[in-house]
Amino acid sequence: MKHIASLLLSTGLLAACTSTGPSSPETSSYGSAIEALNVYYRSIPASELPAGPELKELDLSKPLTRIMVASCNDEEKPDPALASIAREDADLFLFIGDNVYGDMDGRSYVSFDVELAELRESYNDLADMPEYNAVADAMPILATWDDHDFGLNDDGEGFPAHVLSERIFEKFFHMDDTEIVERPGIYYSRMVGPPGQRTQIIMLDTRYFRSDLMPTDEYGKTGKERYIPSTADAQQMLGDAQWAWLEEELKKPADLRLLVSSIQIIPDDHGWESWDKLPAERDRLYALLEETEAEGVVFLSGDRHTAFLYKDEDRGPYPYYELTASSLNQAFARDPVSTEYDGRQIGDGYTPGNYGEVEIDWEGETIQLTIKSETGEDVSVVGFTFAEINAG
Repeated sequence: MKHIASLLLSTGLLAACTSTGPSSPETSSYGSAIEALNVYYRSIPASELPAGPELKELDLSKPLTRIMVASCNDEEKPDPALASIAREDADLFLFIGDNVYGDMDGRSYVSFDVELAELRESYNDLADMPEYNAVADAMPILATWDDHDFGLNDDGEGFPAHVLSERIFEKFFHMDDTEIVERPGIYYSRMVGPPGQRTQIIMLDTRYFRSDLMPTDEYGKTGKERYIPSTADAQQMLGDAQWAWLEEELKKPADLRLLVSSIQIIPDDHGWESWDKLPAERDRLYALLEETEAEGVVFLSGDRHTAFLYKDEDRGPYPYYELTASSLNQAFARDPVSTEYDGRQIGDGYTPGNYGEVEIDWEGETIQLTIKSETGEDVSVVGFTFAEINAG
């Protein structure tokens, strides 16, 4: 069926793959082209997709006490931070986006890479990466994606190959026999531990359904670097089905909820991707947390190539904390102290290679969020009690 993909390219029907606007004969043709392309993507045998190393099964009956979290891993470079994670005595690793960089050699930008050849190569490289294999040998892994392992920088629902990128992701991380493959997107949750020590891990998909962001009107200006908050009437971060699913998840009894978003939730003061760029959707998230009376919520995020800690004290019935763990081996800044500062930020941002830790003391009823250097030293720490993140 590869002739379908070739035909779509040759007729130019995918040229406007990220265009938006009112329906027209051209956009109708585009929709038909995407439908045909998806038929092809679903026909590709699973045996032709990259396979990752076997993963340890997460024991849902035992309470979690130490969780590692990280993002932004270039599979073609050494990764000291990932190697340090493998040496941690941890219960779980959350791999929360840009787990590979499958859109960096230009194929996705110059012309649409129908077969996602670069993305497949990147996953094959990850499968061979010693540091990743060491982590897979050491602890269970739960993963979600961000733009570079979704398929295209900063993209969302308009990316025409998302059906294939989803299949690649699910195959690599061994999600073939889970509920995840039964619906579009890769959102899912796990409830771990007995009553009184239950940690709910909610893995959101902030790519598959996300609508376009609003480009900045002052490119590169501090606080407006690339995007500004959208004023569009129709905004989507999660999509209707995922929102409905999330509502039901938040109603389940849990003592601690780790809400994992590949992009940041709390910050307001930078111009990069984050939930505040779709403000109606972030308002919806905060409203849903309050309406469902979901307690014990802590946010985990990545994406930013800098690690941060935040505390949001005024937009919910109790304070929301956020740990941004980024990046593993994709540091951009030369100064280890970030010049960025948000009004809800705790301390300085940390730019070198890093990862995060969530430490849970069930007996002492405390939680600690830590930014760790690539060699495992504590860089920045915030601690709080279960009582603080409980509206009662």
